[in-house]
Amino acid sequence: MKNNLIKDRCRKYRNQEQMLRLILQVPENIQVEAVAMSGSRTDTKALKDEFQDYDVVYVEDDLDNLTRDLSWLDRFGKRIIEQEVTLGHRRLYLMLFEDGNRIDLTLCPKEDINEWVDSEACFTVLVDDKGLFESYSPSPQRFWIHPASETDFKKACNEFWWVSAYVVKAIRRNQLIYATDHLYGICQQELLKVLAWQVTSDKGVVDIGKNYKYLFQYLPAEQEKEFSALLDLSSFDKITQSLFSTMKGFDREAQFLAQKMGFAYDMEVAEKMISYAKEKLSNH
Repeated sequence: MKNNLIKDRCRKYRNQEQMLRLILQVPENIQVEAVAMSGSRTDTKALKDEFQDYDVVYVEDDLDNLTRDLSWLDRFGKRIIEQEVTLGHRRLYLMLFEDGNRIDLTLCPKEDINEWVDSEACFTVLVDDKGLFESYSPSPQRFWIHPASETDFKKACNEFWWVSAYVVKAIRRNQLIYATDHLYGICQQELLKVLAWQVTSDKGVVDIGKNYKYLFQYLPAEQEKEFSALLDLSSFDKITQSLFSTMKGFDREAQFLAQKMGFAYDMEVAEKMISYAKEKLSNH
């Protein structure tokens, strides 16, 4: 029975042409003044697959009137789950449909188009009879990274080694979530930043994508494999192992970048922080 339902949904999957037609048809009856699309479907570098959503904005004159009765959203199809989010003056309706398609729909007052434009890297205008988007253009540089200055590099190193002490403390206190958050959310992000700066030291300004998703396209395959090995944070033993590997990797990559760029790198701080971690975690 379950397999039959899955097969039935797959048969009813709406392709991109059908979805775009629907996205343009729905606003015809709700007084939308312009329609634009952003996200992966406007990014030529993005992976093309069934999980791409449709990031769409409807620009309108009366947000309150449009949101007073949201029954028109039903025209997009039957939803499995949805979320409603408010961002600034915009309302977002995130919808996952039974056929597997997803639309992230933004309703934006026309006087606040700049809010939406500033939040996007690339976008394509689909309908704009009044020229509301004429004074705006896509900013693909939003996720481009520039070569590091020595000040940027110094701050990244200081942040990495400072926060590594928080990870040590969390492991000793058996605070799994706190340790994971600081190790991945801060320390390993600084490592990714240093790796990205290595790329820019050779290639200049590059597009690394949101959350570094294109970074390893510029680096040897073994570096992606090495970084991926750091991401097993499923236990305190694994977190401890990842912390020491991350420290070792950051120290190595930071030294390499510093030598290449002629930056000062405080090896003494690195050595002392690694020793500190070993001392505090030796019997844990």
